[in-house]
Amino acid sequence: MAFLVDDVVMPGGRTARREVVEHPGAVAVVALDAQRRIALVTQYRHPVRRRLWELPAGLLDAAGEEPVAAAARELAEEVDLAADRWEVLVDLAVSPGFTDEALRVFLARGLSALPAADRVDEEADLRWSWVALDEAVAMALRGEIVNATAVAGILAAADRAEIRGARDFRGEVRIEAIVRVPHIVDRVVRQRATDRRLDPCSPTNRILDRLGKAVRIVNATVVVDVASTD
Repeated sequence: MAFLVDDVVMPGGRTARREVVEHPGAVAVVALDAQRRIALVTQYRHPVRRRLWELPAGLLDAAGEEPVAAAARELAEEVDLAADRWEVLVDLAVSPGFTDEALRVFLARGLSALPAADRVDEEADLRWSWVALDEAVAMALRGEIVNATAVAGILAAADRAEIRGARDFRGEVRIEAIVRVPHIVDRVVRQRATDRRLDPCSPTNRILDRLGKAVRIVNATVVVDVASTD
């Protein structure tokens, strides 16, 4: 990393001084298992004086290392997991007000356990646990997860998992994660009970529009018949 001080000509012609931290870049991983749980770590972050919920993550600081290889390394080092399916979830400019750091969040699936890694220094203080994906979404919306990378990765993973789940199954598909937040459950049930259309801008309705199928409510869960979906 390097610290630079640049003189920047502003639109009005005035020159302003801007401090910039040059950053090598970073990666983070949403590791999603077959039970729709994700691996989250907690780590002490001194600038905010507390432990934060975070995704497994790390720097692109090894010469020639591809981002996906770095993500796999961090997943093994921090939570003792390997994955056989990787895809890009989202790219972030983490804090462009003072740094050029670019971070790529990956979705990792097909997980398997590895022998426990030897962790030293700050990694020795890492704790990790499985958290249901829909609970992680709720934690982010409640302000319990405030790390920006984690929030972006969790929400992107929830959206990706819901759409894929609706397309990949046959028969009844229970799109549960998008209606677990209580106010969304209440709104959907109330609208269906009064025979009104779902909010066209809601995540629920966007997914249902893609399916083109009728919706009904069973125990506060959106249920869609996709038996004839291609």
